[in-house]
Amino acid sequence: EKAVNLKKDLAEMQEWMTQAEEEYLEKDFEYKSPEELENAVEEMKRAKEDVLQKEVRVKILKDNIKMLATKVPASGQDLVTELNVVLENYQLLCNRIRGKCHTLEEVWSCWIELLQYLDLETAWLNNLEERVQMTGNLPDKLDAVNDALESLESVLRHPADNRTQIRELGQTLIDGGILDDIISEKLEAFNARYEELSHLAVSRQIALEQQLQTMRETDHMLQVLQESLGDLDRQLTSYLTDRIDAFQMPQEAQ
Repeated sequence: EKAVNLKKDLAEMQEWMTQAEEEYLEKDFEYKSPEELENAVEEMKRAKEDVLQKEVRVKILKDNIKMLATKVPASGQDLVTELNVVLENYQLLCNRIRGKCHTLEEVWSCWIELLQYLDLETAWLNNLEERVQMTGNLPDKLDAVNDALESLESVLRHPADNRTQIRELGQTLIDGGILDDIISEKLEAFNARYEELSHLAVSRQIALEQQLQTMRETDHMLQVLQESLGDLDRQLTSYLTDRIDAFQMPQEAQ
């Protein structure tokens, strides 16, 4: 009777493992929204806990069958053979569910990381857009133009590492068919805004550099003219002081 009960327990255990495999490992999942992906992660976590909780039951079965095989070798040997099959299938199921759970957790982490990088780069784009707008109505002063140029250039020196991460994380998820529509839409919008703002910012940078160069050249010309006028003023003053008649001077002095 004990052998019959143990055989029944083995059959029930095998049936449960078959159902678990069908439910957790053989279903085709399509992760088209973050909610679906998050739910799948939580479901696999529960599946892993459920399978690992059966470890106690498997151990009890193993001990009981081995004890029976020791006491009644004739009826226990067949059970040991069935037990070995169940133990092998159970270990395989545990490994596969652990692996799938780990994979889904990695995918979810990849999605969260992508969102974080997008948030960082969006904040940078907002800052860049603000700096570009600030260059629109500058006072016609060299210091103001120079400060605006330096401010814009400091933002443009932003490293490209985050954008590289966005591209690689997004492509990894899209290649796996995970959230591909949502990610493609987000990346398209981000890249379009990045291209537009970066081109606009570079154009404004070039315009400010040219404006600054023109203002510096004008200032230099004014300085030279001011010095020339100063020399002429001192020379004419000396003529007046010495009471020299203009008709006594060279033509250019007259």
